[in-house]
Amino acid sequence: MKRFHPFIVLLSVSALSVCACSKFLDTRLDVYDTMDRLQTRSSTLSSFAYAFYTPMQYGFNVIDGNLFASASDEAEQTAPTSAVSAFNRGLISADLNPISYLYNNYYDGIRAARFFLDYARDGENFLALNRDTSAVYNPDGSIYSTDNRKAYKRDVINLNWLRAEARIAEAYYYGELIKMYGGVPLIGEENGFARQASYDEVVDHIVTLIDENADKVNLDWRVALTPDATNVWADVTNWNFRDDIGRFDKTTALAIKARVLLYAASPRNNPDNDTEKWAKAAAAAADVIKVRQEIFAKGFGFGEGARTYPDYRMPANRDYGNYFLKNNAANDVESIFLIRRAAGSAPEVANYPVGTRGGNSGICPTQNLVDAYEYIGPQTLNPYENRDPRFEASIVYNGSVWNGNTIDESPGGAYDMKVNGASKTGYYLKKFLAPNLNLIEGGSTDHLWPVYRYAEVLLNYAEAMNEVYGPDADPKGYGFTARDALMEVRNSASTLLPAVTATTKDDFRKAVKQERRVELAFEDHRYWDLIRWKDAESVLNRSIKGVVVRKNSLGGFQYSYSTVATRTFEARHYYLPFTRKEVANSAGTLTQNPEYN
Repeated sequence: MKRFHPFIVLLSVSALSVCACSKFLDTRLDVYDTMDRLQTRSSTLSSFAYAFYTPMQYGFNVIDGNLFASASDEAEQTAPTSAVSAFNRGLISADLNPISYLYNNYYDGIRAARFFLDYARDGENFLALNRDTSAVYNPDGSIYSTDNRKAYKRDVINLNWLRAEARIAEAYYYGELIKMYGGVPLIGEENGFARQASYDEVVDHIVTLIDENADKVNLDWRVALTPDATNVWADVTNWNFRDDIGRFDKTTALAIKARVLLYAASPRNNPDNDTEKWAKAAAAAADVIKVRQEIFAKGFGFGEGARTYPDYRMPANRDYGNYFLKNNAANDVESIFLIRRAAGSAPEVANYPVGTRGGNSGICPTQNLVDAYEYIGPQTLNPYENRDPRFEASIVYNGSVWNGNTIDESPGGAYDMKVNGASKTGYYLKKFLAPNLNLIEGGSTDHLWPVYRYAEVLLNYAEAMNEVYGPDADPKGYGFTARDALMEVRNSASTLLPAVTATTKDDFRKAVKQERRVELAFEDHRYWDLIRWKDAESVLNRSIKGVVVRKNSLGGFQYSYSTVATRTFEARHYYLPFTRKEVANSAGTLTQNPEYN
């Protein structure tokens, strides 16, 4: 297996500005140095302290330089040849896995975290080099907090946060690995693979990492610290660390644990339906909600700029689409953890309709997904009227206005579906894409990838609570039921959506799955949800549907539907295969997943 050689390559990152009002962690590999030089430079500690964030996957370029949605029934790739076809056609094997690079990336992240912890063992002394850290006393015996002492105290506090963040990063990467592969090797203390652990053993390791470190990281990068005996000399009340948004904090740590435990309780990983696993998943999601309540009680911001939000709950009838545009998520209290890269136009170039200059159609939403958006008013001859507003915010359809043009996909229309490179399904992606970006003249914008946001936490809670207690029970006194959590998400989309009336566990489970499908569309949840539910064999063997648009004799549109692609999913694909090279290089520590030899 691939080994880590810290004397050859070191990783580093720097914090870059998102906008004038806030900043956001940006990770780049930009330091290549040798250990002997590192040991003589006190500034080096901070120069590579964030390296373990670098391998986190930016969701806009998972496969084919695009979102992973086309591996599921959410979207169909327009390009005639694509890497995602290996998933669509059931061709995944030990020799063909287009996302196998993630396996190496995530272990690189784990090793980077381990290396940082090893190097930072004497970090306090590194930080003290060439600076006066002694206390200066006032005549009354109190300590006078000089700027130099304050800066050193802040650096030490930050160092301890980073140590805990490194362990949480390890938990995150293992969570992503077992999601794909099941049991994977755990790295030993010497950065070598000790053995391939079972799925449940890795889950236990993740939970331990989170439990031991969640209280050691910052509570939230948008909230001022509360002064206490350990930090008062750092003048923490006025310590504005919004520049550090993009690092793990307590809410993120607990959200990682909640997702991992939800997956662990799901049918693929819990074939005997052990309800205790569902209870742990529910408790973990409840912990996230409890911390959110604590954060809201503190208010957001620093000093005189702090503001208190009236309610920790998601607001009703929020602007769903706006959240995913530009930098908006960075300033939205729904966000838990986001990834940002340099401003650009790659998602727009990949996914703008081919009828828009510079667009390549990219991944196109399916009729299968469109049908999942409920009506909030009477149905008309126009199948797109009176739909759940998340539909309008996520999908470009015939008759919608996009980039200043009305989409006409009928024969001879400006977006005629018969044009080479046009959408095969009759729909285009809208979610995440900035409108009216001039791709020909180099227009660009920021794109933030939501790794964790509060709506997912509520849906995790609703699912787990229902599985162990049913839709309407709260025997642990968390303060709300599965139904309460589900309806909070639905009401945040539109209060016109009908109430969920399912009373049985089975029927409510269907409602949760439906809600996850539309609320989390295109956010890299659908494929993995189908995997963990063991629904993939039924869902991903269905045909992909699209719309056919024509003009009627009165000049209006008429719609029919057709099959645009078939899909194949086999039982062995519930786990991805390790590459043949990884198995061969593992010296016996890695066993291939079943039916891939």
